Amino acid sequence: MKISAVLFLIAFSTVLAGSVTHKTLVFPSESTTSYIEMVPQKPLNLSAFTLCMQVATELTGWREVILFAYRTKAHDELNVWREKDGRLSFYLAAEGVSFRVPELTAMQTHLCVTWDSISGASALFIDGRRSLIKIFKKGHTVLPGGKVLLGQDPDSYLGSFDAGQSFVGELSDVNMWDFVLPDSMVEDIACGESVIRGNIFDWETAALKLHGEVKLLRHKV
Repeated sequence: MKISAVLFLIAFSTVLAGSVTHKTLVFPSESTTSYIEMVPQKPLNLSAFTLCMQVATELTGWREVILFAYRTKAHDELNVWREKDGRLSFYLAAEGVSFRVPELTAMQTHLCVTWDSISGASALFIDGRRSLIKIFKKGHTVLPGGKVLLGQDPDSYLGSFDAGQSFVGELSDVNMWDFVLPDSMVEDIACGESVIRGNIFDWETAALKLHGEVKLLRHKV
């Protein structure tokens, strides 16, 4: 074997050895049965949070799309939506705040939501770029004791799903912190320059309960 070929194989093997296995959730079609339950590392008793994810979807048109749902037996505590008109919104205890940002597409988008109860400051980040700040639900607390779902919006506790609101596409890198990350840190995460694990949800170690036709894929990055 030529020396150049040997060197190439050594270099290629080194790259593989240093690569990281990444997991992605694929939701192949509209349904009322496909969803993921994420098990938090500690209760969602929140006076502030940062929630981030990688999302890609080809769903367009006049259709709501659920991106994240946390519901207690009483009501929806925290939901993230793509609205019918393309805006992105998040809801706390059934009240929402919306942002007009670039629409989600088939290309991977890094999306983050931040909120602080003391000031009410809330914002969205798209690929590391922050929206304007809006004041929302000042003094509110997100209550513990519920379930977190990806792919479906439960209109009752873990039930009453609507296929017309279900998520279709790819979700990954769902991380959550019980505090607001600095803007610069969110930008670093989006650019791949920093790996900071969530203390509520850490995507690398989070327990995922799969239901329906959701596929969990693992690939090298």
